[in-house]
Amino acid sequence: MKIEKLILQEEDLQGDDHVGSSAKTPLREDAFLLSNEEKIERIQEDVRNILETLGMDLTDDSLKGTPKRVAKMFVNEIFSGLHPDKKPNASTFSNKYKYGEILVEKNITLYSTCEHHLLPIVGKAHVAYISNGTVVGLSKMNRIVQYYAQRPQVQERLTIQVVEELQKVLNTKDVACVIDAKHLCVNARGISDISSSTVTAEFGGKFKDQATRQEFLDYIKIETEF
Repeated sequence: MKIEKLILQEEDLQGDDHVGSSAKTPLREDAFLLSNEEKIERIQEDVRNILETLGMDLTDDSLKGTPKRVAKMFVNEIFSGLHPDKKPNASTFSNKYKYGEILVEKNITLYSTCEHHLLPIVGKAHVAYISNGTVVGLSKMNRIVQYYAQRPQVQERLTIQVVEELQKVLNTKDVACVIDAKHLCVNARGISDISSSTVTAEFGGKFKDQATRQEFLDYIKIETEF
């Protein structure tokens, strides 16, 4: 009981302050012992308990399917990036064009979930790399962003994870990522500031050079029109 009280006191002191842990998603060693079906069954009961505790009538036609819908959404969709089996197979190819400048994939739509309040994070990711003799399919950059976004996240960690994954895939340090996103834990509760957004960046290799970094930042300011 004393330990539980200390933990609760620490959480109260932190309040809404942004608390980070590490660049790795904090997972237990037994995270994947249960099948997806078993996880859905357990979460379904937990959601049912939450709604009933709040006083909701789960016999109502609109609500009776909610616990299972939420459980399936958690496991199969918005938190599916927790499972290593969902990691995209990022095939690489030889840079036959000998393209040696910055390649930028900008305005990648980003949907994630804040791990502090389990509310949505919505924004855009901009990813760039300089080929070291290898290139990756453009859609794979989007899929890597999506994979790491589909888990309880903090934006700083997500930015780092995208860069580190592409560095491994491309065998180069010359990777950069900028994310600009709105957090509903800020926009829809607490301070309820609907206009603010959060920008994070991670620059590796040549992108740590001011001129290269600025070139990348200039690219993502260009408005794309069709």
